[in-house]
Amino acid sequence: MALILNIETATTNCSVSLSKDGETLVLKEDNSEGYSHAETLHVFIKQVIELANVSASEIDAVAVSKGPGSYTGLRIGVSSSKGLCYALNKPLISVSTLESLSYQVKVEEGIIIPMLDARRMEVYSAVFDHNYELIREIKAEVLTEKSFANLLEESKVYFIGNGVGKTQQLIQHPNAFFIEDKLPSANEMGLLSELKYKKSDTEDVAYFEPYYLKDFVAIKKKV
Repeated sequence: MALILNIETATTNCSVSLSKDGETLVLKEDNSEGYSHAETLHVFIKQVIELANVSASEIDAVAVSKGPGSYTGLRIGVSSSKGLCYALNKPLISVSTLESLSYQVKVEEGIIIPMLDARRMEVYSAVFDHNYELIREIKAEVLTEKSFANLLEESKVYFIGNGVGKTQQLIQHPNAFFIEDKLPSANEMGLLSELKYKKSDTEDVAYFEPYYLKDFVAIKKKV
């Protein structure tokens, strides 16, 4: 019976939800282009709590999407979550960004591959079965025409996330299904954060860091 505040900032989607027993009560998000997290995240947190008609002190835990994803987006989400945990004296729960993204796919058979766009032809991806059990660990990989070939020969494969666009350019197979215009959302985090809360699977607020997967590389703007 947990009331959990869920925060998702790994992509351009700034998303906040309040969930109870794994079910979303209130959701606020902005998935417009560009990163507005610094301006909107705390506004969304305040609105979600007010719309649920609860006080911040009633929250049992704060859950944050841990990555992989945007370096800046993850930093903002994790920093805000840590601040709330300190202020409210609540536990911090981390949720895999790709795992929660996979829950947007509802199928009775086949493979789910959530993927987030990285630089050039690279994506961050993981492989789950239709029951959301992890088949292949999260990794960064450069896409080619042969990517996921073995999986595509065995069953239907559902690709989802903002890495789908570049994948469609390379992979053409009758078993490949591309779910477009989907980003990680706090809406799917509630179930996963509830399961972790029940197991007391929490993070050390002082030392927790986002799962960047790769080192941050600053790119100079073209003049």
